Amino acid sequence: MKEIEKKCLASLLAIAERMYQQMKSGNVPELEIATRTKQNIEFNEESEVWVYGDRKSLRSAKSVKGAYQLLRMAYVIGFLKEQLGLNKSSTLRELYYISEGWGLAKFEEQSESDRLIEDLEILTEFQREHFHIRPEEDGATVVGPITIREETRRGVRVIHCQDDVGEGGYQIPVNVDNLEFVDHDAKFVIAIETGGMRDRLIENGFDEKFNAIIVHLKGQPARSTRRLLKRLNTELDLPVVVFTDGDPWSYRIFASVAYGSIKSAHLSEYLATPAAKFVGIRPSDILKYDLPSDKLTEEDIKALNSILTDPRFSSEFWKKEVTLQLEIRKKSEQQALAKYGLDYVTDVYLPERLSELGVI
Repeated sequence: MKEIEKKCLASLLAIAERMYQQMKSGNVPELEIATRTKQNIEFNEESEVWVYGDRKSLRSAKSVKGAYQLLRMAYVIGFLKEQLGLNKSSTLRELYYISEGWGLAKFEEQSESDRLIEDLEILTEFQREHFHIRPEEDGATVVGPITIREETRRGVRVIHCQDDVGEGGYQIPVNVDNLEFVDHDAKFVIAIETGGMRDRLIENGFDEKFNAIIVHLKGQPARSTRRLLKRLNTELDLPVVVFTDGDPWSYRIFASVAYGSIKSAHLSEYLATPAAKFVGIRPSDILKYDLPSDKLTEEDIKALNSILTDPRFSSEFWKKEVTLQLEIRKKSEQQALAKYGLDYVTDVYLPERLSELGVI
């Protein structure tokens, strides 16, 4: 077992020990944990990311719900102890199914077991990767002028992310910290929301023409993808830009890359890239480029209004753009730029926007 895994295990067992000592002393077991809401995130001036504030939620066996939560936590800690001891790993989905044999402690839904793993991350200050818990394969990829050395079960392999990969690119592994950046000729990193737009940029040779590393976010990005973007930015000093659709859900994708997500604010310093810049699609682009668009749904409008009260979107830029979108009641996709031809996004839109941002 690696040293960091030993420390992780000790931190997990300390939680169980705390509950045991409470019961031994005749007290009802309870745990305090950071409240995961946007009202409890605050900006850390030093790290420039959004982290949890001082508000706490109580998990207490005084209530039936709290007693079940602590019981399940004890079972999960026991499972993780065994898993780490055997040097094995499991997925979040597998953990949910494993609980089928836990009687009263079984989870009713996977969201419950996922949330409990997040609780343990907050309480131990370790990541789920240290617990040997991984997500389902997310399939996010990288294409660009960078050479990576990767540790695998079969040894070390070196991959150039243009020459040694297929059209889809190099698939980002679960534990990005096992990667070493050997060499690169990149000038910046562009993170793309959709696979269709990723393919358009690759087909048009955008990575070669602009020495760009193209990272496919595949919708809401996995933690491994966000960690890779963070490392590319901080270790290689590469600017990171994010290119998404023009709707509230896509703005939240950008926020998770740049500011950290609300549900994983305890990992913001590890995952978030506060220097990341938003390329578009912006609401003002819908008007400027006369883009094909769809009407906002009631859910879209509700989400946009929520963004206006989200501290991660407190800048004048976001207030102006979101207010404009609520006025025009329209949203648009990245692919809408194809109105002007398949090369327009790589020959006109992105060069113009990247120039405005000072990236190229």
